Amino acid sequence: MDPSSLYSVILAGGSGSRFWPLSRELYPKQLLKLIGDETMLQRTLRCAMKAASPDHIYVVTHRRQSDAVRMQATAVISLPSDHILLEPQAKNTAAAVGLAAMALNRKDPEAVMVVMPADHVILKSSVFARAVRAASRLAKEGWLVTFGIKAVQPETGYGYIRRGRPISGRVSNRGPVAYQVSRFTEKPDRATAKRYLSDGRFYWNSGIFVWKASAILEAIRKLQPRLYRGLSSIEAAMGTPEEEKTIENVYDGLKTVSVDYGILERLHKNIAVLPVDMGWSDVGSWTAIEQISPTDSMGNVTVGNVIDLDSRNSILYADKRLVATIGLEDVVVVDTEDATLVCHKSRVQDVRKVVETLRQRNAEEHLVHRTVWRPWGSYTVLENGDRYKIKRIVVNPKARLSLQLHHRRREHWVVVSGAARVTCGERVYDLGVNESTYIPMNTKHRLENPGVTPLQIIEVQNGDYLGEDDIVRFQDDYGRKA
Repeated sequence: MDPSSLYSVILAGGSGSRFWPLSRELYPKQLLKLIGDETMLQRTLRCAMKAASPDHIYVVTHRRQSDAVRMQATAVISLPSDHILLEPQAKNTAAAVGLAAMALNRKDPEAVMVVMPADHVILKSSVFARAVRAASRLAKEGWLVTFGIKAVQPETGYGYIRRGRPISGRVSNRGPVAYQVSRFTEKPDRATAKRYLSDGRFYWNSGIFVWKASAILEAIRKLQPRLYRGLSSIEAAMGTPEEEKTIENVYDGLKTVSVDYGILERLHKNIAVLPVDMGWSDVGSWTAIEQISPTDSMGNVTVGNVIDLDSRNSILYADKRLVATIGLEDVVVVDTEDATLVCHKSRVQDVRKVVETLRQRNAEEHLVHRTVWRPWGSYTVLENGDRYKIKRIVVNPKARLSLQLHHRRREHWVVVSGAARVTCGERVYDLGVNESTYIPMNTKHRLENPGVTPLQIIEVQNGDYLGEDDIVRFQDDYGRKA
């Protein structure tokens, strides 16, 4: 297998609703630090670099998550801007995989792509890398390969793959054994899952795939012709002024479908499963934390500022505030700045119902945290009232916000710490601690930190609309558009 034709594609557009309130629609599970000091996305990037060259790594994400993805990726790898593919809408994995396959096939007709979710855990990255090499050889022969995980319990939350015959020439004492896929099965009931477990021929579907970009595009052409026509339109518009508008129009007309259901389960040949013991978990709910995190002598997973007395087999997470728990058993407690979850472990799958209720109420708690990270720093919403909003803004040293204006709000800035450089209309001036300024509506302005320590200001917004989409950008160091 020629490594120059191997590419890693990381799917990072999920919403992670089952990890609310820690995850939010604009700050989903893949952006969280659930294990150690790195986020799920950063851990996946490091794993991807075990399989493919760093300059052969691509990320597909939602346009609204692009800032956070770029910021986190930069801490691990230098990704060119065209290696982050942006979707205007979430249409599940078939569209995301197709978009990446189209971009790679355009670049390299021999491209083999390793498709990886950004929010899964792979503890044995070296085993994963060896499996990728074995799967790549199959992919070069025209196989669409999925990694299968040995079922160790009757799990009802995973899809299953039944293996068929071994693939000729792929049975070896020195390497992994690949099998033809006999069939895919959606999430079964418990009785069926127990039968699969005792059968021994069924694997969990990891959602990690290896195939030639051209091969998956051909499968899309046959089985998802509307998606294929849309991808062809996007390819024709790439590099032209019509590219962004074309992507918007194409995605508007796509149905939401996964690559498993829309393609793999409908193909009847050239589908392979490669069983891999790579320490995999999809971290699909709060209870999955127990599989990847250390527990105390009472079976509890405790994170953050927690004081516990006599609780057992519980998950206790405190963001900033002190959380005290007494005598809990099989309970999940997750506390953040603006929301708290308390539920029995048997009901963690219902967390998504809470998120859906918040979405129906148009409540911000499903969308963002009070603290929102940006490439230049962060802001925290301190208070949100009728026609006003108060924020604490922190700007990193030598960083600056975009040159921008707002049509429907005015802003007052007060410097709390550090030094600020302000552009307001045609004026550029500096402010120190306790000094303030006023930004009128429809006025170009910019906030900059020229110093070597973080700049902190308090911003008071006034207006009839205070949404984050009321921004017109004229220049931005991070390539963002309004």
